[in-house]
Amino acid sequence: MGSTEELDYPQIIVQYSNGFLISKVMFTACELGVFDLLESGKPLSSDAIAAGLGASTMGMKRLLDACVGLKLLAVEVTQEGALYRNTEISNVYLTKSSPKSQYHIMMYYSNTVYLCWQYLADAVREGRNQYERAFGVSSKDPFGAMYRSDEEMLKFMAGQNSVWRICGRDVLAAFDLSPFTQIYDLGGGGGALAQEYVSLYPNSTVTIYDLPKVVQVAKEQFVSPEECQITFHEGDFFIDSIPEAELYILSKILHDWDDDKCKQLLAKVYKACKPGGGVLVVESLLSEDKSGPVETQLYSMNMLVQTEGKERTAAEYSKLLEAAGFGEVQVKRTGKLYDAVLGRK
Repeated sequence: MGSTEELDYPQIIVQYSNGFLISKVMFTACELGVFDLLESGKPLSSDAIAAGLGASTMGMKRLLDACVGLKLLAVEVTQEGALYRNTEISNVYLTKSSPKSQYHIMMYYSNTVYLCWQYLADAVREGRNQYERAFGVSSKDPFGAMYRSDEEMLKFMAGQNSVWRICGRDVLAAFDLSPFTQIYDLGGGGGALAQEYVSLYPNSTVTIYDLPKVVQVAKEQFVSPEECQITFHEGDFFIDSIPEAELYILSKILHDWDDDKCKQLLAKVYKACKPGGGVLVVESLLSEDKSGPVETQLYSMNMLVQTEGKERTAAEYSKLLEAAGFGEVQVKRTGKLYDAVLGRK
């Protein structure tokens, strides 16, 4: 082994070992409201920030300096002392009021996903999700466990909405979907992707098909009655019928389930789909040799810990679609977190 490798490998190990610490610093600064307090643009001292957020001066100073090191905050040293302010990244993505805020998905990861990941070794050994160990609830129904309380369901829905506010347009514009005007968003949750769809394709209507309690929260919290192009359908798409439509969207749905469940759902979708219609699968795609991207590999580990599914390659999704009867399967990699696969009937 050469000297360069001897130097590089320990540094890589240190960086990977610190990954947990790095994410927790960001999550904690979000949770305490650091970025929201600094949103006005006025630089503040660590004492002022600590006082404003009800935190200890010593603890806050260390948190702020760590955020500076992570380039989430900037610092200016004056005669009166250090003054902290948000960076552009934190203003856009980490403040609650920003249209592109990722605050809710950060909180979901910090307070829910991390608790499951404590049992990753058990998940690998057993090949199943870890809700029983993490939360003391049955793991047989992943979404029953995920929606184990109204608070958890709201956190999950808000987190997914934040993802689609920054990723939704990329996947919906990957293909020209303007010929489709009657859309069903299966498992559409809080409606952010549906909102992006009707914004991008104003001649369309989107029906969000989801569990009754999810639909109720979406109506109360996320989708205004004035958004007349968006409607709702209550049901469980594995058990209940799927109405006829021109296009069905399955965004981050198939990755929750094993191949048999995916085939079952896609067969129902194909049967309901109008001739000439299609299905748009939105997922984070693995490369064909599964050597990356690393984000998708990590998502697949999360599917192991939290669901019954996995992330797949484009060829694997194409095979599932073709087995259900869909033809002319096209794949578009967006270069972002999520990609698009379109199958036609």
